[in-house]
Amino acid sequence: MKRIAIQGIEGSFHDIAAHQFFDDEDIELICCSTFEQVFQSMASDQTIIGLAAIENTIAGSLLHNYELLLQSGAAIVGEHKLRIKHSILCLPDDDWADIREVHSHPVALMQCREFLEQHEQFKVVEASDTAGAARAIAEGRLHGQAAIGSSQLAELYGLKVLEEGIETNKHNFTRFLVFSAPSRANLLRKIMEADKSSIVFSLPHEEGSLSQVLSILSFYKLNLTKIQSLPIIGREWEYMFYVDLQFNDYTRYSQAIDAIRPLTSGLKILGEYRHGKERI
Repeated sequence: MKRIAIQGIEGSFHDIAAHQFFDDEDIELICCSTFEQVFQSMASDQTIIGLAAIENTIAGSLLHNYELLLQSGAAIVGEHKLRIKHSILCLPDDDWADIREVHSHPVALMQCREFLEQHEQFKVVEASDTAGAARAIAEGRLHGQAAIGSSQLAELYGLKVLEEGIETNKHNFTRFLVFSAPSRANLLRKIMEADKSSIVFSLPHEEGSLSQVLSILSFYKLNLTKIQSLPIIGREWEYMFYVDLQFNDYTRYSQAIDAIRPLTSGLKILGEYRHGKERI
């Protein structure tokens, strides 16, 4: 049985992503309040696997998780792309006319902005977790309150779904990374199946330094699917670049890494893994 550390509780989107990614295996969730605790759990026990959101097609990148991943030294072994569907849930004996407050994570509330604008009578209250908001309503028997989150929360916590599919954008996906201690990475993924890589590096503060690297990646026919810059604390106007690459030929990918390494500082391969397909 694999032990998976996630941010959130049962019924959260992290929970759903973990079960979908390991859909043919028995897993035990280690539910953490923060992403920091996810990485702390892994540091205390190298057999624990971590799973954390890294970007959303609407809300953008979770920048702090890039920093946590780099600092931890963990190796990415996979990714999962989950379609985010939001529902509004309440106690079974409540109905639309009873609802006064709506609770959820700030990102979930933002993703349901148009729905909330159509219900101006609701007081919007931010919570630390979508599933936590639903559980609090269920356990506290909080009449007049509703939560926004996955419809699976209704069955899990004995709530009623008032309406499904209330997210503004129906192409709302979150990308999750799966990572482990480097010593266990090869047990969780096979290099020969890898067609994607995540790397990080810094560049000298010189004209054309980034374009040189990008030109080499293009020459070797690598598909740059994401580039994210983060400032280096204490070094003004210098940045770390986090880059995702997809490739069809592992040898050419390796050659490209060797070619850009002299142009960069501190280049590190965060993981080589199989790209994740979108799950509806």
